[in-house]
Amino acid sequence: MSDQEQHEPPLSPAILEWIQRIRELSATLPELESPAMGARRRAQRELSDLLASEFTASVPSGVEIDDLTVAGGEGPLRARRFRTAAAPGALPTMLWLHGGGWTGGTIDESLNDRLCADRALRSGVQIMSLEYRLAPEHPFPAPVDDAVAALADLRERADELAIDADRLGVGGNSAGATIAASAALRERDAGTSLHHQALEVLPAALRLVGASMPRRLAAADWEAAMRLAEVYRSGAPLADASPLDAPDHRDLAPALILAAEFDPLLDGATAYADALHEAGVPVVLRIGAGHDHASPGLTGRWEGARQWRDVFVRELADAYRSAGHSPADAVTTTGAHL
Repeated sequence: MSDQEQHEPPLSPAILEWIQRIRELSATLPELESPAMGARRRAQRELSDLLASEFTASVPSGVEIDDLTVAGGEGPLRARRFRTAAAPGALPTMLWLHGGGWTGGTIDESLNDRLCADRALRSGVQIMSLEYRLAPEHPFPAPVDDAVAALADLRERADELAIDADRLGVGGNSAGATIAASAALRERDAGTSLHHQALEVLPAALRLVGASMPRRLAAADWEAAMRLAEVYRSGAPLADASPLDAPDHRDLAPALILAAEFDPLLDGATAYADALHEAGVPVVLRIGAGHDHASPGLTGRWEGARQWRDVFVRELADAYRSAGHSPADAVTTTGAHL
């Protein structure tokens, strides 16, 4: 068995087709390998938008989308709001941090628009997607500073932005989930009430955890992933930058953690769910059977991705339904598959 075959799980035809399209489209975008971050990010966005046009369900009707400016750690930042048009008045609201490996991604990606709009419509939760600063120009703690500053600004402007300030939470995908988890820790340390945290395909630790990464990736690939984490961490102590390595997980906001069965980051995400549970934090862990790291975005082509979406929006709706939580409000479901 070759090294390549050893690391390939039994993926669905839709995921395999998506992977093949990544290879084909990447071959037409040489700037994906550019040393210039601006050129590389433009190519990454072009690739993402091409893939979304083929594999992600379109923005649904019935969603209001508008751009606004919110406070960041060192000045104003752009944000994009997704809100169901049918719901008047203040809504429960989640600040959302997009994925992109800490060095890329943007709220302008078609994928971000399509998923955030769909999730806002189906859950009834208003989503504010933040254009946080990126490494290597702005490594940790800059993106976390941005998220914390944005949360404070949203609380301050709750009436203006139709936000239910008692139901303000944070969430993120992939690298954005790391930032969201770190922001939740900062909010706890500041004594600020945060309603909920939703962590999708979470890189819980900026180090190797368990066997899922070497099991799913060839050595060169997981070593490259660790180097990317180092770019984001930029020498900061793991206890500060890596949510799993925080010295204390008590009294954090209730959490939803969505992990993928074939994700190299699976073991870290489940370890974080266990750490929160042991600290007495209400946590729901859902593991997407048959899913890889980015396959939840394949809502236009795969029933599995639509099932992931349905679980996510149902859990969000449940989490944001009431103005407060008690330990009975959430059940730990470590190991439960979607």
